[in-house]
Amino acid sequence: MTPLLILLLVYSVGLIALGAWIGRAVRKSEEFFVGGRALGAGLLFSTFMAANIGAGSTVNATGLAYHHGLSAWWWNGSAGMGTLVLAFWIGPKIWRLAAQHGFLTVGDFLENRFGSDVRLLAAAIIWIGSLSIYAGQIIGASAVLQRVGGVSPTTGALLAVTAMTAYFVSGGLLSAAWVNRVQLLVIITGFAFAAPMLMSSAGGMAPMLEAVPGTSFLEGASPGVFGVGWPTIFLMAPAFFLSPGLVQRAFSAKDERALTRGVGLSGLALMLFACAPVAIGMAARVLMPELEAGPRDQVLPAVLMSAVPMVVGSIALAAVFSAEISSADAVLFMLSTSGARDFYRGYVNPTATDAQVLRVARIVAIFGGALGFVLAFYHESVLSALGTFYSVLGVTLLAPILGGLFLPKGGRVGALSAMIVGVVSLFGSQYLLGLPSTTTWLATNPAFAWVSASFIGLTTSTLTYLAVAATRK
Repeated sequence: MTPLLILLLVYSVGLIALGAWIGRAVRKSEEFFVGGRALGAGLLFSTFMAANIGAGSTVNATGLAYHHGLSAWWWNGSAGMGTLVLAFWIGPKIWRLAAQHGFLTVGDFLENRFGSDVRLLAAAIIWIGSLSIYAGQIIGASAVLQRVGGVSPTTGALLAVTAMTAYFVSGGLLSAAWVNRVQLLVIITGFAFAAPMLMSSAGGMAPMLEAVPGTSFLEGASPGVFGVGWPTIFLMAPAFFLSPGLVQRAFSAKDERALTRGVGLSGLALMLFACAPVAIGMAARVLMPELEAGPRDQVLPAVLMSAVPMVVGSIALAAVFSAEISSADAVLFMLSTSGARDFYRGYVNPTATDAQVLRVARIVAIFGGALGFVLAFYHESVLSALGTFYSVLGVTLLAPILGGLFLPKGGRVGALSAMIVGVVSLFGSQYLLGLPSTTTWLATNPAFAWVSASFIGLTTSTLTYLAVAATRK
C-alpha cells in the first residue's frame, strides 16, 4: 500500500466522519431530502459546484483535451451554462412551487402537474440514467486508486463505492452540503496548483496548441465527437437544469435570493474551472505523448503522478478523488429520494410515516451504491457512462418540467407522450442508424455535427408535447 493511497483512504474516512457528525441530527425526511429548506447562498454554491465537478469534469475532460485541445472546454462550459439557466429561469419558479406545495422531489412536482403515472415513469427512467452516471464516478475514482495504489479495478471500485455511500447515508443532503465544502476546497486547491505548473513545464500555450493539430475552440480533431466543441451544449446544458438531483438541491434554498446567488455563482465558477482540465490535458500531450495509445481515463492520473512534484500531485489526485465522490453523492441523492418518495411512499406504502420514508431512503442509497458498483464493470469508460445518463435524462424530463412550469395544459397525455416518444426516438436513432449516443449523426460532415441521437430525442419529445398542448383547450 503506497503512502498516497493511505492518504486518500484517511481523507475518505475523514469525509465519512464529518458526514456522520452532521447527519446525527437528521431526524426528518425534509432534512434528508432538502436540508430543511435552510441552505444559504454559500452552502448552495459549494454543494452545486462540488456536485457538478465529477469524473466527467476532471478525468474525462482532461482526456478529451489531450486528444482534442481547446474544444474540450465545452464539456464543463456547457454544464456551467445549464447551471445558469437553472439559477435564473427554472430554479426560482420551481422553488416557489416547492415552497408552496411542500415538494421534496421532482416527482412531487410532476405528480402535482400531470398525475401519478408521469411520476412513476419519470422515476423509473431517472433510475436507469442515474445508475449510469454513478457508475461513471466509480470508474473515475477507481482509475485514481489504481494509479496511486496499484490496486485492482475491483478493489478500487469497492473502495470508491464505500467512500461515496457512507457519508451520504448518514444525513442526506444536509451531510452532503457540508462535506461538499471540504471537497470543493480540495478540488480548487489541487487544480489551481497543478494546471499552471504543468503549463509551465510544457513550455506555455504555443507548444500545447501545436501538439494537438487540427483543432479549434469550437471544434475538435474529429467532428461530432461527444464532449468536444459547441454541439456539446445540446446534450450537456439541459441535464444541468433538469437533473432531479440538482433541482432538488434548489428546493433546499432558504429563499429565492440565496438560490439565484448561490447557483448562479456556481455556474460562472464552473465555466472558469473548465479551463483547468483543458490546460492539464493539453500540457500532458506535450509532456507525455506516449499516453495517446492508452485509455483516455488514465491521462489525468498519469500526468499528476509523473509530471509534477509529489506534493502537488498528491493534492491534485486528492482533488480528483474528491470530485468523483462529491458528484456521486448527487446521484445517490436522486436514487434514494426518488426510491423512497416516488416508489415507496407513492406506490408501495402510501400511508408510510416520515420515519419509514427516511429509513427507506437510507436503504435505497446503499442498494443504489451496490448496483452502481456492478454497472461500473459494464461501461467501458467514464465517457460511455455519462453519455447514457445525459441522453436519457434530457429526453425524459425536458418536456415535462418545462411544460409543467410554462405550458401545463399539455396535461398527462402530453407529458407521457413526450417522454415515451423522446426515449423511443433516442434509442431508435442509435440502433436503427447504428450509432451510439456519444457519436453525432453524419459526423463526417461538419454541417450536420450538431445533430445527434440525443438532439433528435429532445426535439421529438418537445414537439410531441407542444402538439398535444395545441389540441387541448
